[in-house]
Amino acid sequence: MGRNRRAQPSLKQSGKKSVNGPQPVRTRGEKSETPDRFRFPVDTGACLTHKPASMTLRAAPSLAFALLLLGTTLGLAGTDLVLPAVPGLPEALGGTAAMAQLVLAAFVAGGCIGLILFGELGARMDQRGLLVGSLIAYAAVSFACTLAPSLPALVGLRFLHGLSGSAAAVFAPGMIRAMFSEAKAVRAIGLMGSIESLVPALAPVAGVWLLAVSDWTGSFHVIAALSLAVAGLIAALRSSLPAPPPTRGTGSYVRLLTNSTFLRYGLSQAFTLGGLLIFVFGAPAVLTKALGADLDAFIIMQLAGIAFFILGANIAGRLADRFGAERMILFGTALSALGLLGLLAYGLGGGTDTRIIATLFVPVNLGLGLRGPPGFFRAILASNGDDARGAALVILFILATTATGTAIAAPFVTVGLAPLAGVAACVSCISAALLLTLPKLPA
Repeated sequence: MGRNRRAQPSLKQSGKKSVNGPQPVRTRGEKSETPDRFRFPVDTGACLTHKPASMTLRAAPSLAFALLLLGTTLGLAGTDLVLPAVPGLPEALGGTAAMAQLVLAAFVAGGCIGLILFGELGARMDQRGLLVGSLIAYAAVSFACTLAPSLPALVGLRFLHGLSGSAAAVFAPGMIRAMFSEAKAVRAIGLMGSIESLVPALAPVAGVWLLAVSDWTGSFHVIAALSLAVAGLIAALRSSLPAPPPTRGTGSYVRLLTNSTFLRYGLSQAFTLGGLLIFVFGAPAVLTKALGADLDAFIIMQLAGIAFFILGANIAGRLADRFGAERMILFGTALSALGLLGLLAYGLGGGTDTRIIATLFVPVNLGLGLRGPPGFFRAILASNGDDARGAALVILFILATTATGTAIAAPFVTVGLAPLAGVAACVSCISAALLLTLPKLPA
C-alpha cells in the first residue's frame, strides 16, 4: 500500500496555488473525495441578492435603465402632455366641456385595466417582447386619436390609449430588481421617481407650445413618434434588458392580496403617496377659492415640494444602506404624515398664509422621497418573484387611494384648508399604522 502511494508535491514545490486548501493524498485509481469543508465556491455577490440565471443582465445596466425610463415617461405624457388641449376639444370636435374631461378619465380607466392585464401577461410571457408590442400599440392608438371624428370617439380611443401605455410601469420595477443589487436598485428607483416627478410640471408646458404651433393633435403626434422610436430602440437593444422568469402556476393576484407582508409595503406606499396626491389635487381650489390666493401660490408650493422629493429620493438609497431600509421606510412615512398633520393643525387654527402652507408641505414630499424607493422595492421583493403582478397592484393601490380620497375631499375644498388636510392626513396615518402592525420581510 505504501509503495503504491504517490507523493503529493507541496505548494512551494509545484508553484501552484490552491483555492480549495490542501489536497488529500489518494492512491492510483482512487476517486477524489474532497470533503465539503475543503470546497470554497467563489462568491460573486449572489449571496447578497439571489437572481436566477435568466435574470442576469447581459449589457450595460445604465442603457437598460434609460430605455425603461423612456417607456414610463411616455406613459405619463399621455395625460400631462395632452392636458392643455382638453379645454379646446369641444370647439374642435363638438361635445361639451364635461365630455372633454372624460378624455382624461378614460385614459386613467384604461390604464387601470392595463395594469392588471400586463401584470398577468408579464407573469406568463417574455416582458421584453410585451414592452415593445405595447409601445407600438400605444403609438398606433396615439395616431388614431388624431383621426377621431368626434369627441365620443376620442374618449373611446383614449381608453385604449391608457390600456396600451401601462406596460412599462408594470415591468420596470421587476427589471430594475433583476439588474441591480438591492442598494443600487433603490437608488435607481429613486432616480426614476425623481425624473418622473418632473413630467407633470414640464409636460404641460410642452403641451402649450405644441398647441400654439399646431392644433390639439400635436401632442398625440409627438407621443406616437416617440413611442415608435423607443419601441425600435428596445427591439434593437433587446439583449440589454433582463428577462425575469415567468411565474405561471406559482403566483396570482389572489395570492398577493392575501400576503400580509406584501400588503404591508404595497398599501403603505399607496397611502403615503395617496395622501400627498389628495392634497395636491385639492390644493388649487383651496388656495384660490377658500383662501383668496392666486395660482402662483400653488406653483410655488409645488416647486418646493418637488425639489425636496427629488432630494429625498436621491439620498434614500444611501441612507437605507447606512440606517436600514425598514427604518427609512418608517421614518419617511412618519415625516410625511406629520407634515399633513401640521397642515391640518394650521388649518384648524385659521391659518391662511400660503408661505406657511408651502413650508409645511415640504416634509410631506421629503418623507415620500425617503420612503418611496425602498418601500416600492421591498413591495416587489415581498411579491416572491411575482414582480409584474406585484408592481401592477401597488400602482393600482395608489390610483384607487388617490381617487377615493379626492372624491371624499371634493365637496369641502372651498370650505378651507382643514378638511382637505384632514382627509390627506388620515390616509397618510393609515400608512404608518400598517407598517406598525403588518409583518415585515425577514432580515
